[in-house]
Amino acid sequence: MCSDEALLTGVAQGDQAALRTLYDRHAAAMLRLIGRLTSDRGVSEEILQESWLAVWRSAGGFRGESSVRGWLMGVARRQAHNQLRKSRPQLVDLAEAHDVADPSSSVEDQIVRDAERTALLTAVRTLPGHLREVLALVLVEDLAYPEVATALAIPVGTVKSRMSQARRRLSHMLAATRLEGSGRR
Repeated sequence: MCSDEALLTGVAQGDQAALRTLYDRHAAAMLRLIGRLTSDRGVSEEILQESWLAVWRSAGGFRGESSVRGWLMGVARRQAHNQLRKSRPQLVDLAEAHDVADPSSSVEDQIVRDAERTALLTAVRTLPGHLREVLALVLVEDLAYPEVATALAIPVGTVKSRMSQARRRLSHMLAATRLEGSGRR
C-alpha cells in the first residue's frame, strides 16, 4: 500500500488511480466535516466533489508541512466555506440524531443517558463556531492538533487554546445544568 504522500505526488503527476485511492481513504471523513457545515446532503456531496476537483488541481502545491489527511480536510473546509458564502444553508438540529437504545439498560438508565446527551448537545450548540469546529475535528474526526491547525489554517497553539476553552465552557455549562437539575443554585 502506498503512503498518502506518495499518492498525492502521483495525483500531482496526473495519476487518476492515486486520486481514487486517496478518495477511498479520506472522502468519508471529508464528507462528515462538510456535513457539519451544511444540513443538505446534496450540497455536502457537491462540495465534496468540488473539494476533490481542487485536490486534483492543487496536489502539486502540497508542501509536506502537515499530514495529507490534514491538508485534505483543509481543502474540504475551504471549499465548504466558499460554497456557503454564496448561499446560506439551513442548519440541522443535532437533537434530531437518535441513539439506539441499549437493551441491557433499564428505562431509568436510558432516561438519564438521554438527558445527559441532550444537555451535552445543547451545551455544544451554544459554543461559538470556532470552538465547535475545533472540537469536532479533534473528537469526531480524530485529527491530531497539527492536522487541525493545517485544516483550519491556524497555529497549533490556537488549536490547543480553543480546545481548552471548549472543554472549560462545556464543563461549566454541564455543571450548571446538573445543579439546576438537582434543585440547587
